[in-house]
Amino acid sequence: MHTLQADYFDDYTTLKLTRDAKGILVAQFHRNGGPFIMNAQAHTEFVDAFYRISQDRANKIVILTGAGGEFITDVEWPSFGDVSDPGVWSQVHDEGVQALENLANIRVPVIAAIEGRAHVHSEYALLANVIVASEGATFEDVAHFAAGVAPGDGIFTIWSYRAGAGRAEAFLLNPQPLSARLANEWGVVAEVVPNGKALHRARELAELYLKAPEVTRRNTRVHFIQPLKERLVRELGYGLSLEGASSADLVKSKK
Repeated sequence: MHTLQADYFDDYTTLKLTRDAKGILVAQFHRNGGPFIMNAQAHTEFVDAFYRISQDRANKIVILTGAGGEFITDVEWPSFGDVSDPGVWSQVHDEGVQALENLANIRVPVIAAIEGRAHVHSEYALLANVIVASEGATFEDVAHFAAGVAPGDGIFTIWSYRAGAGRAEAFLLNPQPLSARLANEWGVVAEVVPNGKALHRARELAELYLKAPEVTRRNTRVHFIQPLKERLVRELGYGLSLEGASSADLVKSKK
């Protein structure tokens, strides 16, 4: 398939960007080509990557997916350093805000294609307009309450927007794998497909969306994401401050 390369596509070690001649951009989270584990380098890279994606009008549709049959599986905690240090958390805080705001600012339809585990930063997927998940896909939050940290990085805001506050609170307070089928019943996942077919189906949907005029596509994404963007602006910085305080307390408790 013919691809169009932009100057920023090779700037990131944890996000593989490919775009076909029709403008369908696939952003694939990965670690050395395999399943992705979140780390500090990626946390920094995503701020710029999501911004550049949002500013590039050659991107007509964006598909978010993972490598190696997974979405995002875990966190490499030591890479972030001493999160009880205000200077360290200031960077985590700012990047956390900017990454989600930049992802929400992508002004074309966004599709998430989920295989395997979406167990860290599943809110990235929920910022898509449509989630296609394989039958074996699961959603969980292993990075917050289960690890002793308040879930303030936007995951509650976005899950409560998509699934309702009660479901989001139960999901985050007692982290257990949530099946694609149940996420579909909750209205979070739009389609459940056989294992290995999520990206293929996402591409089919992208081709369908491309039949609409460009301004219509862009304005529809802008319209659909606006209420969630307003919540992110109100809640995200505050939530990350709470998460930072709980992270510092967790570090203190282990000394």
